[in-house]
Amino acid sequence: MIKMVTVGPLGVNCYIISCDRTKEGVVVDPGGDADYILEEVRRHEVSVKYILNTHGHFDHVGANDEVKKATGAEVRIHPADERLLADASDHGAMFGVPTKSQAAADGPLEDGMVLSVGDVSLTVLHTPGHTKGGVCLAGDGFVVTGDTLFAGSVGRTDFPGGNYGQLIRSIREKLFPLADASVVLPGHGPTSTMAHEKRSNPFIKDAEPVS
Repeated sequence: MIKMVTVGPLGVNCYIISCDRTKEGVVVDPGGDADYILEEVRRHEVSVKYILNTHGHFDHVGANDEVKKATGAEVRIHPADERLLADASDHGAMFGVPTKSQAAADGPLEDGMVLSVGDVSLTVLHTPGHTKGGVCLAGDGFVVTGDTLFAGSVGRTDFPGGNYGQLIRSIREKLFPLADASVVLPGHGPTSTMAHEKRSNPFIKDAEPVS
């Protein structure tokens, strides 16, 4: 089961992913509106094992603590984005978005790590470029791309820690090898497929080769 709920004033796609057999699952990028997320968790009877942050920007982590308190789940983030998580409240204030301070993560997300919830396995792909610790989460037939890859676009790289060349390399080397039929579940906006993004994403097609 994959349930997308759009949360917060910046319209973040939060994903609830669970095993149909065991009901064990994860919440990816609970950026806000904890009550809405938890309502969906209860409605689908999901036992949340992990809260996974694709990166540390405030709009993707703002409800970590509330969801953790309600579910007892472990919060995980790539070590390179731990500082962003710690500064979530300050960064939110810079954008005029009140954001609660968030506790440190309970554990890391490292490249190649596999997290299992029941019969569902998620492979962590480190995809720096939007942030230094950005990750994507590849499952069977889908990949949660956070702010690395969008439908017809890519993540911004003009924030501290961003690097456009690195982002393009991450997409080409980590995401494009995935099956063409893989459904792309981005951090904002509509879904896509890997085949469609390979064929038509202008930011990738027009990018200079990355050595």
